[in-house]
Amino acid sequence: MTELASIDSLLEITAHARLAAIVDSSFDAIVSKDLNSIITSWNAAAQRMFGYTAEEAVGRSVLMLIPDHLKDEETDIISRVRRGELLASYETIRRRKDGGLIAVSLTISPIRNTSGEIIGASKIARDITASKESERRIRLLLREVNHRVKNQFAVILSMIRETSKRSTDPREFEELIRSRIMALSRSHDLLVNSEWAGASLFDLAQEQLKPFGHEARVSLSGPLLTLQPNAVQNLGMAFHELGTNSSKYGALASEAGRLEITWRIVEGASDKLEIHLLWDETMPVREGERRDESTRKGFGTVVLQRVAPQSLNGLAVLDRSPGHLSWSLTAPLDSIIVPQLGADLPETETS
Repeated sequence: MTELASIDSLLEITAHARLAAIVDSSFDAIVSKDLNSIITSWNAAAQRMFGYTAEEAVGRSVLMLIPDHLKDEETDIISRVRRGELLASYETIRRRKDGGLIAVSLTISPIRNTSGEIIGASKIARDITASKESERRIRLLLREVNHRVKNQFAVILSMIRETSKRSTDPREFEELIRSRIMALSRSHDLLVNSEWAGASLFDLAQEQLKPFGHEARVSLSGPLLTLQPNAVQNLGMAFHELGTNSSKYGALASEAGRLEITWRIVEGASDKLEIHLLWDETMPVREGERRDESTRKGFGTVVLQRVAPQSLNGLAVLDRSPGHLSWSLTAPLDSIIVPQLGADLPETETS
């Protein structure tokens, strides 16, 4: 009997040691407390999560971890533990030693002695700050996407209305609407790829000019700038309208044509930084050739002279002369770029 008792005692000690090792190596904070909410054990993960050492925590009330407005939680927890209830995972907030708040998921179980009497509770706390931040970002992104989608619906309706005023051929109308919606889609794709954070001005110009080809005739140059979503949409529309006109009548319609898109940052009025963007194309003039004057009064002109500059709090000038077309935009830098990006960038993108 003595030998069997010794074996049982040894097995019990081994089991306790194994359990202690598991608790100590856990990535989750594991804390035990008595029915008066006094902490009785504190593992290494609890120290990492809450900032208190075991020496600082054991013997103190668990209320030190609970923000004032949530202290009633502990009264409810102890009441339920006394009834032998297991509290499945629920999310709440706890306070660290440095005063910072941390989002946690808690699971709480009653602790019983050898007689089956409830003497306390064990608490497993998992840090869910990262997942909460991810959820917050997803909600913000969804709201932003919802806003942008509604905005794009409004833009499409405006496109349909303005294009229909200037088109008598149904097939021409369909072609124009399709190409403009696809241009919006290309800008939208750039924003989606960046999780709606913005897009490079260089990438936007390249993407909008891609359908027209003739890359060898196009030059892009300017500092690295990350555009706000609103600027991506409106400058994307402007580039599409300019590119469409150029492919029909301008530099991209002639083997000898040349298109240069440049942008620079300058100091404007009241010492505020501004962007100066210039679309400049040259093409040969053929004797007796006339350009289609309808392009001067269409939806594209409305976009270039009114919609794009007004949406960016800027001014634009569209100038046409034989063998030359230019569109210049001046706008406050903070109306175009993502905050804290691109204001002091020495690097330049060129193509």
